[in-house]
Formats: sequence, C-alpha cells, structure tokens
Amino acid sequence: MIVELVTIALNAAASTADFAGAEFVRDNAKKLDLPSKWILPLGVLKAAGALGLAAGLAGVPHLGVAAAGGLTLFFVGAVALHVWRKALRDIVYPAAFLGLAIASLVSQW
Repeated sequence: MIVELVTIALNAAASTADFAGAEFVRDNAKKLDLPSKWILPLGVLKAAGALGLAAGLAGVPHLGVAAAGGLTLFFVGAVALHVWRKALRDIVYPAAFLGLAIASLVSQW
C-alpha cells in the first residue's frame, strides 16, 4: 500500500506540473523534441493513473490494476523516448516512475 501511495503522490505532482506548464517540464519536452502541445495530454494520463490507483485502494481493484498497468506502459514509453533521444542524463526520473508503476502493478496481484 505504501508504494501505491508514493506512486499516486508523485504522479499527481507530476501531472500538476504539466498542467501548470512548469519551466522544467517545458525544458524537458524541448530536450526530447516533444511538441509542447503534448504536455497537457501527457499530464492528463498521469493524473488518470494516479486517480485510478487511488480508486483501486478505495475498493475498486480492477481499476487500480488497470491504472498501474497504464502507468507502467506510459513510463516504458518515457524511458524509451529518453533512450531514443539520447537524453540519458535525465533518464533517472522516468526510470524511477517506471519502477514505482511496476511495483504498484505487482503489489496489486
């Protein structure tokens, strides 16, 4: 349960930064050659994952599993994009989020 709470909190914070258009988010998108118009939809996906995990903890287990799986796929894509764009200096952040998403998924089984 602790790993899910940490995953929820960090993804909620990350999505809030996306929604606010934080400078570090825009800078990271620029490094990855990611169009700025993608920041908001990616933030929505992170927020949906956090909300789904919260719903899973609140008694809707299938939604929690789906959210953890969705976050896992999201962050596999983020890590892959960092590798593809050779942005390895910044890969620790999506890799840590990926680890949390995987741990959340495994803990739900």
